[in-house]
Amino acid sequence: MSTHSPRLLIISGSARQGSLNRRLAHAVALGATQAGFVPHELDLRALDLPLYDGDAEAASGVPAGATALQQALIDSDALVVVTPEYNGFPTPLFINAFDWLSRLPTGVAATANKPTALLSASPGPMGGLRALNYVRQFLQMNFASLVVPQQFALGRAGEAFTAEGALSDDKTRQAVQGVLEALSKLTRAVQTA
Repeated sequence: MSTHSPRLLIISGSARQGSLNRRLAHAVALGATQAGFVPHELDLRALDLPLYDGDAEAASGVPAGATALQQALIDSDALVVVTPEYNGFPTPLFINAFDWLSRLPTGVAATANKPTALLSASPGPMGGLRALNYVRQFLQMNFASLVVPQQFALGRAGEAFTAEGALSDDKTRQAVQGVLEALSKLTRAVQTA
């Protein structure tokens, strides 16, 4: 049985300035320690991954950013993905990063049986909910991730944060914490299995 606090990798599917999902990812990081995690936020844009292209891969190989993503996943005990929806689907930034990850010989091994939780945020009333089912399917079927059933979509997210970046509403904080607690329970079960 592992005695260390589980390490949580938090990935936002949006990297733009002022992104509501980056803000939610940061709020997840703030609440992660309460659930027993040591959080680490990863900026997918900083990986500098070009749009996946088989010809580019054949000419230059898999970019170093894919290896950095793989190592971040290997170094973590659990994963949280926070992504907006683009026309009902997850963002190209998120999908492209994992497409590149899958091109590494052991890329999928970094996500196999990885306890994972999903959240989303949107200024609209549904909170990006439509994308979460696709992310769940993508990670479970293609990357063998263990995605907890609990998830959270933050609607009207433009009104949901304090100036310091924390969630302003108790009900919202409790919902996010509920997802993190479910993830913590699964993570500890996997660690002791």
